[in-house]
Formats: sequence, C-alpha cells, structure tokens
Amino acid sequence: MVFSSVMFLFRYLPIVLLLYFIMPRQGRNALLFLASLVFYAWGEPVYVVIMIFSTIVDYTHGRLVDTALRKGNRKRARFFVIESMIINLALLGFFKYTDFFLNTINGIFNTEIPLLELALPIGISFYTFQTMSYTVDIYRGQAKVQKNIISFGAYVALFPQLIAGPIVQYKTVAEELDTRKENLDDFAFGIMRFMSGLGKKVLLANNIGLLWDTISAMAPSETTVLAAWLGITAFCFQIYFDFSGYSDMAIGLGRMFGFHFMENFNYPFTSKSITEFWRRWHISLGSWFREYVYIPLGGNRVSIPKQVRNLAIVWFLTGFWHGASWNFVLWGVYFGVFLVIEKFFLAKYLEKLPKWISHVYTLFLVWVSFVIFAFDDMSRIGTYL
Repeated sequence: MVFSSVMFLFRYLPIVLLLYFIMPRQGRNALLFLASLVFYAWGEPVYVVIMIFSTIVDYTHGRLVDTALRKGNRKRARFFVIESMIINLALLGFFKYTDFFLNTINGIFNTEIPLLELALPIGISFYTFQTMSYTVDIYRGQAKVQKNIISFGAYVALFPQLIAGPIVQYKTVAEELDTRKENLDDFAFGIMRFMSGLGKKVLLANNIGLLWDTISAMAPSETTVLAAWLGITAFCFQIYFDFSGYSDMAIGLGRMFGFHFMENFNYPFTSKSITEFWRRWHISLGSWFREYVYIPLGGNRVSIPKQVRNLAIVWFLTGFWHGASWNFVLWGVYFGVFLVIEKFFLAKYLEKLPKWISHVYTLFLVWVSFVIFAFDDMSRIGTYL
C-alpha cells in the first residue's frame, strides 16, 4: 500500500484516524502498532514476522543494555549493543545484499551459484537503522529505555515513515511516544503538508518520470545530446519530487498523530557546493551516518589521512545503503571524492566565486551523479555520459 493509492487515501487512513481519535489515550500506541502491521502486511504478509522479530530483538537488547549500565558493567552493555547491531545488519544483509554478493562471485569466478531472488521487505533499510540507533543511544545515555514493548513496536513499525523515511532516531520521538498531545493546529498543518507531498508525488514525479522512461529506453545511437540532458534532468526531478514528496507526506501524517519528524529535504538544488547539497538532501540519512559512523571513527578530530579514511567509509556505506548494485557504490564514492576535494582544497575558492558559477558547478556534478545512480549497467553509464 502506498500513500498515493486510492485504498490508502479513502479507506485505510480515514479508518485509522477515526479509530485513533476515539481510542482512549493509553491505547493509541497499541492501535498505531496494530494499524502499522496491517499497513506493512498489505503487500507482504510474511515479512511482518521479520518486523516483529526486529522489534523483539531490539526491545530486549535495549532492556539488557539498560540493566548492564545500571549495574555499572559497561563492557557487558557494549556487548549487547554489538550483538543487536550484528543481528540487525545480518537481517538487512541477507534480504538486501545476498543476491548482489552471489552475482559478484559468479562474475569473478565464472560460477553459477543460484540466486535466492528474495523480495526486499518494505522499509527494511529505514527501520533497521532506526532500531540500531535505539540501543546505541541507550548505551550513550542519550535516550531512556522504553519499557513498554507495544510503544516500542509503534515506533519501529510506525507507518507514516515506514516506506521512505525520514529515518527517525528514537531519542527524537521518545517523549512523544509516551506523552504526545495532538491538537487541531498540528492536525491542520499535517493535512496541508501531506497534500503538498501528494502533489509532488502524483502531479510532478509520476508525470516527469514519463519523459525519463521514454529517453532512457532509447538506443544510444538515437539519443541526441539535448535528449540526454532532458532525460537526466527529468530523472533528477523525478527522484527529488518522489522522495521529498514521500517525506512531506510522512511528516504530515506524523503531525496528525502528534509526532514531529525531522525535515528530510531543504531545497537541495539551490546548493552552491556538493557539501551544501548533502546538508540539504536526505538530511536524516546524512545525520545518521554522521552520528553513528563518522563521529565514532574520529570525525574531524583526527589527522587528515584518517579524516579522508572516515569520509571514504561513510560514503562507501552511503552508496551501498541505497541499493545492492555496483553503480550505487560508485555513486557514493563519486560524492565522497568531491566532498574530500571540497573539504581540503576547493571550498575556500567556491566561496569567492560568483554564486551563479558555484551553483552551476554543483548542479552539473549532481546531474552527472544521477546518471551513475540511474543505470546498473556500467557501460550504459559511460555511453550516456
């Protein structure tokens, strides 16, 4: 079920909202948890088991980490954090990356290992990162343990941000899980924000995507330079309006239920450097990697070679997170290279240039990056460029 479907707009959402607001306050998390499981099961009933398993695993590990910390045993608490991360990453890796690795092995060694061809559970990349941050934040003392498994389940499965984010860290909604107060102003804002996102998705993304579909299907010999530019421009806008539209709808839905999710996009195409672009594009993912990977590796507090290493790790993982294909890895590495160049050399010159020049520089590099993002065939990337 997607937010723009008739089923969601005219049946699922009105029923859930009606039941939610007639439900006594103490039962609303349970309703959200149940409704979110129904939403998740609509397309893939079997994978509800995976979500419930993840909920139980991380709820249990959160309690174990908290207990170990209260006993003053940080080593044991660290063990439980690592154990929960291994389980979460193993689930994500199995469903999302098994066929990728098998394909790679087959290609390198000329073998014919059969692929599993598993359907990817909806939202697994998002809720896996969310649940991992929960135990880490308890260990760091940045969040209190959630003792109500139903409330924790509502956080993990929360349907507004399940499909495409934003990635909601537990500590940012911990208080609202237990004590949120819905009001008419928030509900009205939520409706407007949801409709804005719906417009982006249905009126803009879906329609401009038709231009990209037409041009990307053309034979290279038939694709003119102008058509190539129009095609990748359409693809950039399709991705932006689709993804930011879903984020707007998620933020709007969250506000209707009393949650305040972080912004995920902030006019990224107005950026004047790649560094600024990634402060404005998919903000919740960038924040997650910065807080849970980059800073723990040492961030900017280490030598320049180690800073480069840290950025390389983050952007390799960022690309790999987006999909199980080498073009996504290349896409992440591509951005990593330019971010390193800007950080240690180019940024001071970009600041001195006329704004329109730095703007054109940024958009050109972003447009090229989306050619890499669009094709999983490396030869096709080269031909299109």
